[in-house]
Amino acid sequence: MTDWKVLKKELLKDPKVKAEYDKLQPKFAAVSALIEARIKKGLTQEALAKKIKTKQSAIARIESGNANPSIGFLQKLAEALGKKLVIQFK
Repeated sequence: MTDWKVLKKELLKDPKVKAEYDKLQPKFAAVSALIEARIKKGLTQEALAKKIKTKQSAIARIESGNANPSIGFLQKLAEALGKKLVIQFK
């Protein structure tokens, strides 16, 4: 197991850390999905930004988790990446 996985496993034993991790997980999953889709499409942040008529810095903020994009903006990203935006409540 890698050092990160060992550390993560240890940290998640703490109920407070686990609760915060679980709270942030949906955001991390969305960011990871966006980055993965962009890379698979062979697009840079700048190229993706041009496709949806925004700035590269807007894409960077989303990918770093420092932005809360609207559903409309996420829809534009999905379309530019040839994907379908799906939002679920479980």
